[in-house]
Amino acid sequence: QVQLVESGGGLVQTGDSLRLSCVASGRPLSSLAIGWFRQAPGREREFVAGIAWSGVFDYADSVKGRLKISRENAKNTVYLLMNNLKPEDSAAYFCAATVARANWIGESRVDYNYWGQGTQVTVSS
Repeated sequence: QVQLVESGGGLVQTGDSLRLSCVASGRPLSSLAIGWFRQAPGREREFVAGIAWSGVFDYADSVKGRLKISRENAKNTVYLLMNNLKPEDSAAYFCAATVARANWIGESRVDYNYWGQGTQVTVSS
């Protein structure tokens, strides 16, 4: 079993930055692929960014250039740095994990077995 705890969300203004954290326990982070997803009210949960245990990363087209995903295996933590935030970025953000091959990153909800409870990001205009 893998437990995931997100933190770092909050209420910010357009153009601000936030850094979300996802702390994993129960299994070494170095064996996991991690994805960040978000879900706004009335919308489907969507892929935002992912990072393989090898360090390879991937982003949704809608956030490329503004978000940066990174991992610190020694702290079992994955970060999502979000810059130049926009009101349309407002959502609950979830991290997800699965045991995977070195360079694998999933972009679908069904690719991941473990989920955190989420952290809310609200961007005011």
